[in-house]
Amino acid sequence: MNLPVIDPTDPAVLFDPFTAYGKAREESRLARMRVPGMPDAWVVTRYDDVKAVLGDARFEVNAATFRRPPGIPEHCLKYMRTMSEMDGPEHTARRRRAAPAFTARRAADFRPHVERIVDALLAELPSAGEVDLLARFARPLPMEVICALVGIPDADRPRWHEYGAAVAGGFGQRLTAAIPGVVEGALAAVARRRTDPADDLISVLLDAEEVADETELVTLVWHLVLAGQTPTNLLANAVEALLTHPEQLAALRADPALLPRAVEELTRWVGPQLLTAPRYATEDVPFADHVIRPGEPVITALVSANRDPRVFTDPDRLDLRRREGGHLGYSFGPHFCLGAGFARMQVEVALAALLERFPGMALAGTPEHAPDGGTWRLAALPVRLSS
Repeated sequence: MNLPVIDPTDPAVLFDPFTAYGKAREESRLARMRVPGMPDAWVVTRYDDVKAVLGDARFEVNAATFRRPPGIPEHCLKYMRTMSEMDGPEHTARRRRAAPAFTARRAADFRPHVERIVDALLAELPSAGEVDLLARFARPLPMEVICALVGIPDADRPRWHEYGAAVAGGFGQRLTAAIPGVVEGALAAVARRRTDPADDLISVLLDAEEVADETELVTLVWHLVLAGQTPTNLLANAVEALLTHPEQLAALRADPALLPRAVEELTRWVGPQLLTAPRYATEDVPFADHVIRPGEPVITALVSANRDPRVFTDPDRLDLRRREGGHLGYSFGPHFCLGAGFARMQVEVALAALLERFPGMALAGTPEHAPDGGTWRLAALPVRLSS
């Protein structure tokens, strides 16, 4: 097959995936991914094709789609299978039961809580000097929001920040060790809200017309802990992008009403999710002069789709005033991110407060990117603060 070949372990791909996947996209609608020790996978590179695959029931998520870290205690395993790992009626039913907690109105109502969390985190930063904004702000923010959403007591929140850091570190002993704590805390939160409801996610779902059972609720909390890394990485990527594009930063400072559109453009341009998890063909699927056979893995490249010139004008340029929408930063189809509204709101609030509090903020050296083939993320974000 005369198709582009992508090696996600290649430093050229790891540290500049936009160029690597963009080159493959312009060569072909399909590429091949080769990782030593794993079967080759198809990679769908163009926007329209990515949307088509993500909405096509012939490509399913199954047991092979997600890997679990080894060593998870037996009693925790039943909470590890999130709705991301489901398809068809099972996924639809699970998503329907969770949906009441993630409406646009719920996100808007929760905004004041996020504003208070953001203000408290920023108040802990020095008014001037160098800090790692990833460690001190972008990483703790989503976990603090999750704790508020779930109803985790204040005394337990430092421990939950440790769980978030373990998840951010990927597979390893820290992640495995964190899982029982998340499960225990989630079980306690569910039990507490059965007798003492409040204005939080678990209370909303316990009061819904179609009530999820305990296993579903605890699994949803685990899912939130996993998904919390998206706003962490998006916020850090967004700050780096703005600080390296002073004309765009100046435009945002001059017109704060631009912020919602700016967050959408930053999600398109430096969204953290580069690739979707593999889906598997359930039958022969003709595609771009090839046939994808049953059982073959198919990965969609959001990183190249979001910069497809067939859809976006001058796509490699960051333009906060861009009116073209429809990025795929939160996926598409049945698995579109249920918490997208909360993530958008969280990043909007954080950016607005950060830019207002530190108008003279600048990079302090070159940010270090983590070598992660599936996620565009920083290992550190050193900045110089100035109020």
